[in-house]
Amino acid sequence: MLIFGHCKPKHLSYNQFSFIRINYTVKTMKKILTIAFLIATLAPSIIMADEIRPGVLRTPDSRFENLPGYSFEPNYLYIRGYRVHYLDEGPADGEVILMIHGEPSWSYLYRKMIPVLTEAGFRTIVPDLIGFGRSDKPINMDTHTYLFHVDAMTELVERLELQNATFFGQDWGGLIGLRVVAENEARFARVVVGNTGLPAPTTNVSGTSRAFMQWKAMNQRMIDAGDIPTGTMIATNVGDPSVKDAYDAPFPDPAYKAGPLIMPQRVPVSIDYPGAVANGAAWEVFRRWEKPFLTAFSDEDPVTAGGHVIFQRDIPGAQNQNHVTIEGAGHFLQEEAGEELASVIVEFMNDNPIQ
Repeated sequence: MLIFGHCKPKHLSYNQFSFIRINYTVKTMKKILTIAFLIATLAPSIIMADEIRPGVLRTPDSRFENLPGYSFEPNYLYIRGYRVHYLDEGPADGEVILMIHGEPSWSYLYRKMIPVLTEAGFRTIVPDLIGFGRSDKPINMDTHTYLFHVDAMTELVERLELQNATFFGQDWGGLIGLRVVAENEARFARVVVGNTGLPAPTTNVSGTSRAFMQWKAMNQRMIDAGDIPTGTMIATNVGDPSVKDAYDAPFPDPAYKAGPLIMPQRVPVSIDYPGAVANGAAWEVFRRWEKPFLTAFSDEDPVTAGGHVIFQRDIPGAQNQNHVTIEGAGHFLQEEAGEELASVIVEFMNDNPIQ
């Protein structure tokens, strides 16, 4: 081993020692300069990739540590300048199922379903919408339009190069995901929906129950107050106080909650709402959709009650399917009956192999 200092090994002359020291130093400096050049060249792009722009918040990773049942490895893509988190579990070569959460939840909602699906051999992808979960959070409510979220999830599907995928969506996950499916139908082989809808006032598909309109009015009061009790809402709805902290984890304070606050107001309840026309176009796709389509609604969700009838009636691919009602579960059926719902999806996928 060569030592930088003034101690000469006994077996070397001073000329030999000096030559070795100089030669070693030159080689070392070349390496240092090479590393410095690489850092100087690459650092700007690295810094830019992790930089939070003004008006965009990122929840500290520490908020997601030690959450019960949620030990999945995080994955990230940069979409439209935002870091988007997604889970990618199961065999890389397995058939793909994409599951999108609604509001005010995040991918934690699917923690009970993921093991069932991966054990059945399916690659399971679960993103966090921008503004939710571990994804970046724009603080301006105007950012959170229906189209913004459809476009972001479309880019995720394209970037992950998903093909022959099965889609499952609940709540806003259905509104967003069904648009992605309809506008990229060649990428999807099957669809499952639960406690969601695709309101299209231009085609007389309202999908907005009295209970939803009551919730929308309540949500407006939350907007006026500047906060939404995300964890309390879900914990109360499912009757399990122990999940409150996990659903609060993405939102250290109200400034992080622009997405959950505004999204109920974005549901197109009349023809003048953004998204109403595009949803009508999506329904044109689904009215000729012959690929397998399954409804798995719960029986205790007043907000989406009866929504399954529209899908079963109007979509050709829903005919002759073994549609399921999840009993004893409310709006967040993934939380209350996650394993049962996942088993339903596994059976559906196995009964309807990709052609």
